[in-house]
Amino acid sequence: MTKIQLLFLLIFFSCRADPEPDRPPNILLIISDDQSWTDYGFMGHDHIETPNLDKLAMESMSFTRGYATAPLCSPSLASIISGLYAHQHGVTGNDPAFEFDQQRYSTEWRIARQPFFEQMKENFYQNKLITEYLNEAGYQSLQTGKWWLGSWHEGHFDAGMTHGDPELGGRHGDDGLAIGREGLEEIFGFIKDSRQKEKPFFIWFAPFLPHTPHDPPEQLLNKYLAIAETEPIARYWAMCEWFDQTCGELIDHIDDQDLAEETLVIYTTDNGWIQDPDRQNRFAPRSKQSPYDMGIRTPFMLRWSGTLQPLIDTVNAVSNIDILPTILAATGIQPNTEYHGVNLLSEQERRPRTTVFAEDFAHDVDMEDPIKLLEHRIAIKGFWKLILPEGNDDLESEPELYNLAVDPFESYNLFEEIPEKAEELMIEIDRWWSYR
Repeated sequence: MTKIQLLFLLIFFSCRADPEPDRPPNILLIISDDQSWTDYGFMGHDHIETPNLDKLAMESMSFTRGYATAPLCSPSLASIISGLYAHQHGVTGNDPAFEFDQQRYSTEWRIARQPFFEQMKENFYQNKLITEYLNEAGYQSLQTGKWWLGSWHEGHFDAGMTHGDPELGGRHGDDGLAIGREGLEEIFGFIKDSRQKEKPFFIWFAPFLPHTPHDPPEQLLNKYLAIAETEPIARYWAMCEWFDQTCGELIDHIDDQDLAEETLVIYTTDNGWIQDPDRQNRFAPRSKQSPYDMGIRTPFMLRWSGTLQPLIDTVNAVSNIDILPTILAATGIQPNTEYHGVNLLSEQERRPRTTVFAEDFAHDVDMEDPIKLLEHRIAIKGFWKLILPEGNDDLESEPELYNLAVDPFESYNLFEEIPEKAEELMIEIDRWWSYR
């Protein structure tokens, strides 16, 4: 056990009080883009340096076993903003499936995609989003970074960067993807404006980092070229530190403005990543778009200085599906529907929840039946994990059961050896969502 892991355990067992807020906080939601749960200093990586996120972890209610709801960015982000799983909100993949015989992702392709995408948006926006709840409570909200669902205005933000126009590059963030890579002035100006108006703020900060293109600053690249086995790995490692620097600049601004005690900072990731060692800007198998932990696991942090006592929980699993209920609880807003997630600020709510779930669909969405291309349903109960294949993927065709306590990288399938545990989790998955 490393010194930092021992420190995590000491904090976990010494600081576990529920918060008793006396006023609703500002909300800063930080979402990393394509980063493995292993790729942080505080998570034990041997080479990647993330001093700012390490510090945030120590100041936060931190869960080292967080999970995205899906291993792909568009459905994952849609779940965060809506509090619903992809099979509920209908955004099961990144793009609608449609016939097109020219270059994918070209301007012509984006324009041809638009009618199908409008249908996807129409279905999705029937659900109430975090932004709508917060706007009703007097918050001012800002969109930056990744955003798949049209413009910031369509997402019920008060301001934003993403226009969504397919003729001008709109698909998954367009102008918003500059945030972090080209500074943070849009966010700094928004915070200043919110304070002048004396309105609480919500910031969606989903920078295109450490996402491809892996083009880090030269100084960081040279640092990791000296220690990485290959250049593609060095580039990815450098991107992780660049992202960390960006987070540090943003959090330092919050603190320098004396907003630490007035702001709930939430940190998570949309999905995981394993860098292909031989191909730049490519991910390796069993990471992004897969049901394995390297595709869906993420550290999860909540910092609210003066209200939340720091802890490091290395045992209990949490989920991005919990973000909406947690924000609503922190701001005193009553939801108008029931959600699967729990309020992570309350030990009374999070402790009884023993199982978290995820789902994996094809990259493109069947517009006639969004759940048709389901690939896997996933359950994590304690340190047991079950992956149920649904016949629409070229991965393992048999169910997989893993004991993550001793096999965190899912090397030994125990489905045949421990059938009673597999049956227990199969029942839990069907109770959560049985689509048959």
